[in-house]
Amino acid sequence: MDLPHSNSAFSWCSECCLKCLSGIPYASLIATILLYAGVALFCGCGHEALSGTVTIMQTYFDVVRSPVDALDVFTMIDIFKYVIYGVAAAFFVYGILLMVEGFFTTGAIRDLYGDFKITTCGRCVSAWFIMLTYIFMLAWLGVTAFTSLPVFMYFNIWNTCQNITLVESSNVCFDLRQYGIVSIGEEKKLCTASENFIKMCESNELDLTFHLFVCALAGAGAAVIAMVHYLMVLSANWAYVKDACRMQKYEDIKSKEEQELHDIHSTRSKERLNAYT
Repeated sequence: MDLPHSNSAFSWCSECCLKCLSGIPYASLIATILLYAGVALFCGCGHEALSGTVTIMQTYFDVVRSPVDALDVFTMIDIFKYVIYGVAAAFFVYGILLMVEGFFTTGAIRDLYGDFKITTCGRCVSAWFIMLTYIFMLAWLGVTAFTSLPVFMYFNIWNTCQNITLVESSNVCFDLRQYGIVSIGEEKKLCTASENFIKMCESNELDLTFHLFVCALAGAGAAVIAMVHYLMVLSANWAYVKDACRMQKYEDIKSKEEQELHDIHSTRSKERLNAYT
């Protein structure tokens, strides 16, 4: 007996779900997922790779932390770790803001003639996000280039360890002064003929740290792609909103002119009726 009522309720629920799904900004959602994945990969792997770097320098290169508050390599690594914490928090909030902007822009386009009105402030906010996203894209390009430096350094060491039998006759040395890690006055180098180099190659720290830096580099690249995706989405939304605003102004002017013509016609009809009577 309650079957028609159940069918109507199911139909109403389906229409409501379809309406909600149609309002989701899928392009912004994909860019947000890519941004979160890239930032998480960069921050997580980068943090652990920096910790592994400290272990390798202290264990195999015999680099010690300065007893005074000097700006040495360990202090720089600590600073980079705090920067990673800030980047993770900042881009988590920024991704939410861009998703909210995508929802409001999609609603503005779909409900142009409804209760939701597009304002000049909304267009300015979209333009501001475009400029900010472009700056962040350039920043992530710099981060990607910077992250490639430890990847290159660790690749050289890791590749030498993989071909240790080929370099046994020639004593190849890795000097940290070449990479600017220690000052010129300090001689911190590790040669392939030394026992520490063999231990480092046999340990898991080098292999793990190298692959963590590679993952961090991939995460930074994913963040760059996400920023480019956001730029395309924001630019398209801004153009749609701008065209929609022009169309809304045209419809307002058109309705106003039609109302004026209707008033003029009504006035003339009344004048003719009065003249006849």
